[in-house]
Amino acid sequence: MAEFDGVDRRSSHRMDKSITLPPDEIFRNLENAKRLAIDIGGSLTKLAYYSTVQHKVAKVRSFDHTAKEAASDNIYEISVQEEITARLHFIKFENAYIETCLDFIKDHLVNTDTKLIKATGGGAHKFKDLIEKKLGLKVDKEDEMTCLIRGCNFVLRNIPHEAFVYAKHADSEFRFQNTHPDIFPYLLVNIGSGVSIIKVESEDTFERVGGSSIGGGTFWGLGALLTQTKRFDELLQLASKGQHTSVDMLVKDIYGGSYGSLGLTGDLIASSFGKSATTNKEFSKEDMAKSLLHMISNDIGQLACLYARLHKLTRVYFGGFFIRGHPVTMHTITYSINFFTKGEVQALFLRHEGYLGAIGAFLKGAEEDNPNQYSWGENYAGSSGLMSVSPDLNPMQRARSGTFDMLEMDRLERKLVNLPLLQDPSSYIPDTVDLTEDPLAREYWLYCFEEALDGVVKRAVASQPDIPEAVERAEKFRHKYRDKLQTLRQQPFAYGSLTVRSLLDTREHCLNEFNFPDPYSKIKQRENDIALKYYQKAVHALDALSWEEKHFALVRGVLAGNVFDWGAKAVSDVLESDPEFGFEQAKRQLEERPWLVDSYDQWLERMKGPPHKCSVFFVDNSGMDIILGVMPFVRELLCRGTEVVLASNSSPALNDVTNGELQILTERIAAMDPVIQAGLKDERLVLVQTGSSSPCLDLSRLDKVLAMVVRERKADLVVIEGMGRAIHTNYYARLSCESLKMAVIKNSWLADRLGGKLFSVVFKYEVPPPPTAVMTTAEEDEENSVFAP
Repeated sequence: MAEFDGVDRRSSHRMDKSITLPPDEIFRNLENAKRLAIDIGGSLTKLAYYSTVQHKVAKVRSFDHTAKEAASDNIYEISVQEEITARLHFIKFENAYIETCLDFIKDHLVNTDTKLIKATGGGAHKFKDLIEKKLGLKVDKEDEMTCLIRGCNFVLRNIPHEAFVYAKHADSEFRFQNTHPDIFPYLLVNIGSGVSIIKVESEDTFERVGGSSIGGGTFWGLGALLTQTKRFDELLQLASKGQHTSVDMLVKDIYGGSYGSLGLTGDLIASSFGKSATTNKEFSKEDMAKSLLHMISNDIGQLACLYARLHKLTRVYFGGFFIRGHPVTMHTITYSINFFTKGEVQALFLRHEGYLGAIGAFLKGAEEDNPNQYSWGENYAGSSGLMSVSPDLNPMQRARSGTFDMLEMDRLERKLVNLPLLQDPSSYIPDTVDLTEDPLAREYWLYCFEEALDGVVKRAVASQPDIPEAVERAEKFRHKYRDKLQTLRQQPFAYGSLTVRSLLDTREHCLNEFNFPDPYSKIKQRENDIALKYYQKAVHALDALSWEEKHFALVRGVLAGNVFDWGAKAVSDVLESDPEFGFEQAKRQLEERPWLVDSYDQWLERMKGPPHKCSVFFVDNSGMDIILGVMPFVRELLCRGTEVVLASNSSPALNDVTNGELQILTERIAAMDPVIQAGLKDERLVLVQTGSSSPCLDLSRLDKVLAMVVRERKADLVVIEGMGRAIHTNYYARLSCESLKMAVIKNSWLADRLGGKLFSVVFKYEVPPPPTAVMTTAEEDEENSVFAP
C-alpha cells in the first residue's frame, strides 16, 4: 500500500515525501470528488470527501409477447446498465505525510466547482495556509465539538456493530453492540490532548458537562520526558511490553495483601509511580510507559463514571486519538469503569472513532444535500476495517494500521428502519452464530468461502461472455476477496462481528467493485423459464388433494423449492452436473418427518383456525423455489382470506429473486392463475422490496416502505424462508406476531452442528408469549444450545 525509503525525516519537522500513493487504493475516485472536509489533530489527519461512483447494475425487463421483440421463449431480458451512486470516502494518515497527500489530491482533483474545504481539529489553524496554497481552496473552519457529535451520531445510526465492549481475557476481545433504535442520550468522552465530556441528548442538543487537562497530551508529553520517545504509537508499543507493577505501588505492597474491609484486592494500584520514590533502581522505558498509561486511563475512567452517574447515563462512548484501538488503553478504561460502577455502566468504544470529527465537518458542508435523510452502508470492499495494534501481530500489519486507514460508505437507495414486528428491537441480533467468538466455526466458514472462490470467479466470467476484459476483472475480484478473507482470518473483528452474513456481504461488495452486479442472472432466467412451465400442473395436483394432504404438500413444496440454492456447494455441484435435476427429485432429497426442527403439527392445527389478517413472506431463491414452492403456498393464504406481502431483495445476491424479477414472474403467474390475478387486482397481494442485497436478512435494516406496509396492514404472520434468512440469520429472532421459519440444511457441517444431516428440515412455527410471560427454562436452553459447538 505504501513504500518508504527508510529515512525518518520527522525529527527535523519536515514533511515526509517518501511515500508512494497508489491511486486505486488511496484517495480513490478523487476525480469525481465534489466536497471535501479535513480534521487535523495533533498527530493524525483525517480527510473526508464525497464522490459519485459509476458502476454497473443488472436490470430485467419483461418481453411484450404480442410484439415482434419476443423472439425467444424467455419471459424477460437482462441488461447491464450504468448507474451513478454517492459514496463517502474517509482516509486517515499521519500528519508527517500531509504535504505529499495534499500534492496528490491537487494532482487528481479535477472538479472545479469545489471552492472550499471544511476544516476542524486543533491542527486546522496550523495547516490552514499550507492547505489553501496546495489545493487552492478556501479553508472554512467548523466548531470541533459540533463536528465530533455529528460524526458520532452518524456512525451510530448507519454502521451496525460500530460500538463494542473490550474484554481482554474473553475468547473474543471485541464484543460488538447492536445498533440501538434510539441512540440518545449518551455520554461521549473525547480523549484528545485533554479530555472533554459531552452529554448528547438529541441530534443537535449536547452540552460539555466536564473535562480534564490530563489526557492524551499528558501521556504523550510525560512519556516523552520519561522515555525520550517522541512518537505516540511507539510510546503505546513500549507500554504494551511493560510491567506496571515494577513502578506502581500496589495495595499488597502496603498491607501485605488485600484490604478486605474496603473491598480492595491486593493487585489494585494504590499509588501510580509509588515505587519510584522508594526503590533505588533504574526503571525500564516499557515499565514507565505502562505505568503512565494505567495512571491516565484509570483517571479518565473514574472521571467518566462520576459524570455518567451524575447525569444518570449508562451508555458511555470513548473516542479521540488517545484510544486508537489500543488493547492496553481500552482494557484499563474498561477495568476502571467496571470497578467504579460495579458493572452498571459499560465502556463502549467505536470502530471509527478516529473519523468522527472529519465526518461531522463533512456533514456540515453537505447540509444542502441533507445526507441524514438517507441510509448509508459501510462498503467492505473499500474499507480497511478495525486494525488492532496488538504487539502479537506481525510488523506489516502494525505498519499498515499506523500509516493509512480507510472507510468508505455508500448511499443506499432506500431509508432503512426496523421491522415494526420485532418484539424488542434493542435486543435483536440478526446473526445466529458469531464467528468472532467461535474459532471452530470461523475456520470452517473461512475455508468454505475460500474453496468456493474458483466457482464464483467462473460464474462471474460466464455472466458476461461477450466482454473480453471480464476475465481480468474476475481475477482482480479473486485477489481482493482472498485478501479480505486473509485479513479476517487474522483480524476477525475488522468489520464488527464476523458472521456468515458479513462474509457473503463482503463478497457481494467485492463483486460489485469489479462490475459483476449479478453473476447468476442467466441461471435465474433459465430456471424461471423452466419453472413457469410446470406451475399450472403443480397447482392442479395440489387442488386434487384432501385438505390435510394439500397443506402438507404445500409445506413440502416450499422446502423442496428451497433446495435449489446455488449458494450451497452441495446443491450447486448437483445442479452443475445434472441441469435437469427437478422439483420431484428435490422432494425426494428431503428427510422424512419428524424433521430436525418440527412444529408442523402446531402449524396445521393453527391453519384449522381463523385466517391471518396479513402475512409478510420473506422469499429466497428464483426458479423452482419462488414459482413452484412459494407461490402455491401464497395462493392458499389468499384463498383463506389472508393478505400477502411478498418481500424480496432490492438488488441481486447469488440466485435470490429480486423485486424486479418477482414483479415479472408474478404477472406471468397471474395470467395463468385467477387467484393470483385477483390478489394483485384487489391489492391483497403486494410486492415490496426489502432494501437488501444480501442472501441473509437483517430485520433492523429494512426498506421504510416495507415497514409502513407492514404497519398499515396490521401483519400478524411473518414467514421467513431459506438457510440464509431463517438459519444463518433470524433463527432466534423474536417477533410480536406469529412466525414461521422454513429451511433445508444444504451444508453438511452446519447439519452436523445442528445434530442433523444433509437436507434436514427446519420447520419452526412460533407464537409470541403474552407480554407478561417469562421465558421457560426449556426455551432458554434451546436458545443457548442449538448452535453451540
